[in-house]
Amino acid sequence: MDHDSTDNPAPARAGKSRRGTALDAPPEGLTPPDVDPAAATSEDDDEARLPDILEEAGAVGEGPLATGHEAIERAVRLAPTSAGVYRMLNANNDVLYVGKAKNVKKRLSNYARQSAPQPARIRRMIAATVTVEIVSTTTETEALLLEANLIKQLKPRFNVQLRDDKSFPYILITGDHWAPQILKHRGAQSRPGRYFGPFASAGAVNRTITALQRAFLIRSCTDSFFESRTRPCLLHQIRRCAGPCTREIDFPGYATLVREATDFLSGKSHAVKQELAAEMEKASHELEFETAALYRDRLAALSAIQSQQGINPRTVEEADVFAIHQEGGFSCVEVFFFRTGQNWGNRAYFPRAEKTFTPEEVLGSFLAQFYDDKPPPKIVLLSHEIEECELLANALSTKAGHKVEVSSPKRGEKKELVTHALTNAREALGRKLADTATQGKLLDAMASTLALPHPPKRIEVYDNSHIQGTNPVGAMIVAGPDGFVKNQYRKFNIKSEGLTPGDDYAMMREVLERRFKRLINPPEDAAGKAKDDDFPQWPDLVIIDGGRGQLNAAKEIFDGLGLAQVSLMGVAKGPERDAGRETLFIPGREAIKLEPRDPVLYFIQRLRDEAHRFVIGSHRKLRKKDIREAGLQEIPGIGPSRKRALLHHFGTLKEIERASIADLGKVPGVSAESARKIFEYFHPQPG
Repeated sequence: MDHDSTDNPAPARAGKSRRGTALDAPPEGLTPPDVDPAAATSEDDDEARLPDILEEAGAVGEGPLATGHEAIERAVRLAPTSAGVYRMLNANNDVLYVGKAKNVKKRLSNYARQSAPQPARIRRMIAATVTVEIVSTTTETEALLLEANLIKQLKPRFNVQLRDDKSFPYILITGDHWAPQILKHRGAQSRPGRYFGPFASAGAVNRTITALQRAFLIRSCTDSFFESRTRPCLLHQIRRCAGPCTREIDFPGYATLVREATDFLSGKSHAVKQELAAEMEKASHELEFETAALYRDRLAALSAIQSQQGINPRTVEEADVFAIHQEGGFSCVEVFFFRTGQNWGNRAYFPRAEKTFTPEEVLGSFLAQFYDDKPPPKIVLLSHEIEECELLANALSTKAGHKVEVSSPKRGEKKELVTHALTNAREALGRKLADTATQGKLLDAMASTLALPHPPKRIEVYDNSHIQGTNPVGAMIVAGPDGFVKNQYRKFNIKSEGLTPGDDYAMMREVLERRFKRLINPPEDAAGKAKDDDFPQWPDLVIIDGGRGQLNAAKEIFDGLGLAQVSLMGVAKGPERDAGRETLFIPGREAIKLEPRDPVLYFIQRLRDEAHRFVIGSHRKLRKKDIREAGLQEIPGIGPSRKRALLHHFGTLKEIERASIADLGKVPGVSAESARKIFEYFHPQPG
């Protein structure tokens, strides 16, 4: 979303909340993260953390249940039959719960009925209640907004809470100087200019601004620095600024650059790129090759922005996508921001809530607080259908000043966006669950679960990769009490001449033989070093990425080398490669299947995934040179015309390689099938 500060001097505040019954659970301890690892900056070091699981009882000093019922009954007698917000307080005058209702009297009556079956958390809340305060509102929408605001301020024990202390960053193109500046902006939008955002992280903004400087040559220096220049700075020399400070470019020329940047951020990226491609073609025909190269570099910079944004929707111009996943008593809400048809980043939140809360209840309360101080977009897409969806949409529309659609899509591209966000939520929660337990506890639990003789101090995980037998490579990653030990990682270029292409078993045999023969007979220069090294050179546990077949191949090597002291395990993927349904194989034992929520399983998945990441990266490095030399002409169906169109659109072969299938399909003359072939050429699936 972008807007002019003269029309909207400050971001609209929107809010909403969950049902007025005790369906809001307690969160706490939520620091807004920037979840993109590549976008981490010094400003974004405070990652979200998993909250403590709430105690089932005795956490708030409950009194007799009858005492709480009496307090609520007294409030019912004086409660209005209109909309409003109520607060339940304990003996210390601490707010336990904030709720809203269309009919406050009717809602409180539900709590006062002693014979009604109620969940344990509601009984605990009632037992701790000694008084109830009520605030009447004109409409239920006002009650919804007030409830969300009070929850964020008071942080009640029995509500789902969102601790969101950090504002989202925006890109600002200033409007108070003849040579506008581009910069990152947080806080009140009081400075004249155009604001574009929100972005999920400061890192995402910094990367985008850097690419925009390369594409449009807009200055990023302060006004005082600008006015004091007598010659162009280094940014002009490296072609990231047009140099308006020393009149290296005239006013109309710089205004054109600013207009192009504004159009690009406003969603007119296709028109801007077409214009630059036409200028590049014109300069080339006029033999102005240096000028053509400048346009080529600008096109490449624009493609870099879009390639870094992951999926870019075709039909959704402005939307926020929310997906929630629950596992092991915790919840993760993943939020994606789409503006001007581009993905402007995502962020994961971990609200604290009791395990009895459903995903719909947590998500509904989360949304109410999320938009309390943020401007909502035109569309809000949800992974789960929440109660009072229409009421929430009305509240957001009131706050935003325009119609806001809130829905849980069932098909089409919107459903694809929600599914993508749900996958990220599942993965983010899995990573956090694995990180919360200390490494030592995980190793102790692994030893107990797998019946190892002692907790492993050194774990080695092996995987291999190839494309139909070409460029085969094996890899080993290492983990210990302090986590991954990356300086111990090794890759193995497969050297066996008689190897059948694609023979994973033979590749694994070669890797293990080379690794352990070197351990048995270490080089002279390594023998002394191994004795002095605190971290063991010999693994306690070796994990093979594969099933019974790969495990048997590894066991043959171990038996042949006499490695009885090293434990061995294979990890087979679940049906349809579903994470959480892996099968563990240990020689001489029945196959093991752990519970999906077991921390040991999460830890094993992390080890396996890290080995997979490392081996795929090693394999791609082997192929990169061949791919670059082959160019595009070896792709079936890509002739000179399509090659020219691709280069005009993306600028360089490197940017074509980075492009997604959707971005490739936007090039004139490139069909969906051709886009798929090009993408698969640069991103083959390893075997």
